[in-house]
Amino acid sequence: MSRLVVTGGRPLRGRLRVPGDKSISHRALLLAALAEGTSVVRGLSDGDDVARTRSAIEALGATVEGERVTGGRSRLHEAADVIDVGNSGTTMRLLAGVVAGLDGLSVLTGDASIRRRPMGRVVEPLRSMGAEVDGRDGGRLAPLAVRGRELKGIDYELPAPSAQVKGAVLLAGLAAAGETVVRERVRTRAHTEEMLAMAGADLAVGDGGLTTRVRASELRPFELDVPGDPSQAAFWVVAACLAPGSDVVIENVYLGPARAGFLDVLRRMGADVEVGPGGEVHARGGARLRATTVEAHEVPGLVDEVPVLAVAAALAEGVTRFEGAGELRVKESDRAGAIVSLLGGSYADGVLTIEGRAALDVPPLVPSGGDHRMAMTQAVAALTVDGPTAIEGWDSVATSYPGFEADLERLCRS
Repeated sequence: MSRLVVTGGRPLRGRLRVPGDKSISHRALLLAALAEGTSVVRGLSDGDDVARTRSAIEALGATVEGERVTGGRSRLHEAADVIDVGNSGTTMRLLAGVVAGLDGLSVLTGDASIRRRPMGRVVEPLRSMGAEVDGRDGGRLAPLAVRGRELKGIDYELPAPSAQVKGAVLLAGLAAAGETVVRERVRTRAHTEEMLAMAGADLAVGDGGLTTRVRASELRPFELDVPGDPSQAAFWVVAACLAPGSDVVIENVYLGPARAGFLDVLRRMGADVEVGPGGEVHARGGARLRATTVEAHEVPGLVDEVPVLAVAAALAEGVTRFEGAGELRVKESDRAGAIVSLLGGSYADGVLTIEGRAALDVPPLVPSGGDHRMAMTQAVAALTVDGPTAIEGWDSVATSYPGFEADLERLCRS
């Protein structure tokens, strides 16, 4: 198991670009595989999660050559082997929606973390559409076996906010008879809807983005430049805000619906953060932070950023509450428990509470638990203390941001 040693007490200075947005990258590959012809996708995330989606569509018959993806339902077929999604829950859930509408049997598995994560939330609506889906614990856990069938549209209200489940149902709806409707109580990331519209799907969005309707559609090929991932940018923004003397600019960050919420939270806390043209985010250190309450309706768009925002909360004046944060318990690790272990505070009934203090007490060795976001969160926390901190299980970061260490060294040298 690899380790990264982070030495704190230094400002961060410089400009950088974070990897392409992971959520957009997954969906771009899947839609390009379904589109009839050759699409061009530039700036894909270079993490292992997105590489798993690329391997999956290739196993199903799409061709990927550099930035060019050639697909179409006429090319897609039953995979010759089990499809291994690694640590990527997004690949598992979205791919289940795609293969539900394809002929043949698809078996989807992943690493130990994936095999613990809840899959019933996507299996249930796909079964309602007519797909034959089985798996461990009655389909609630992976591996999943999905046999494509003739699908029918459903009118489905998400029982809990999930852009992945919404996306899976909409992708299945592309091959379903009639209309498929997905209703949300709380708006989640809208990448699937935006990109389906870009690819020419018969789609309509209403009720302020809370209701999406799609009919069976033949997608057309597209060109796309994937912008920078705001969930990755959040680590540098928070780190810069916390380290006195820091001055960091992150270029070309995607700040669309339900993705810029971490900036709103930091501004409420008093952080020195500005947004410029083209998604440029400028963060400076030295501002005095104050506690805030992150309400439940904000959290679905922030769930990946909550761990690093909790580091900011731990150094803010007062008590910060993250409400409706139950999803933290079922990510790559129990992030709620990991945050409390790292920063103190408490978690109960979906509410994460962090009490601010003058300085963090980060131990010299912290375990990431194999969770990439917790490893990077621990690195940000380590930057706020004097001396070295070793983060165990650093190799997990390769799932989403393999260049994080190099970017950290560059910002600390500048």
